[in-house]
Amino acid sequence: MAFTVQHVHIKTRDPKATMQFYIDNFGAKPLGEIPGRGFRVSLAGLQLNITTLIAVQNHEQHYGIEHIAVETEDYAGSLAALRKNGVRILEELEGTGGHKVCFLEAPDGAQLEVIEKG
Repeated sequence: MAFTVQHVHIKTRDPKATMQFYIDNFGAKPLGEIPGRGFRVSLAGLQLNITTLIAVQNHEQHYGIEHIAVETEDYAGSLAALRKNGVRILEELEGTGGHKVCFLEAPDGAQLEVIEKG
């Protein structure tokens, strides 16, 4: 079960202003728009997804740094191992590119997103 960091997700009431904060103050580079949701920037090589709360996601969402996303080539095997370890899966969805994604509960109310590499 191998993972790589895919992105850190920041949820905000004003994605454009938040994106501009990271550009102006930390030299983030715009990567593109997330249609109808927000923006992607590169902060020293780390992708930040900056959006509002997302209506199609039913798990509890938070403003601020909301979750870390990891990518795996073996999505089914990774989820089976996580479930075997007692990890609570909050929600499974189809991602914007047709790949599978899930949100899971980490300690102290933190969340992780597992994305099928595609």
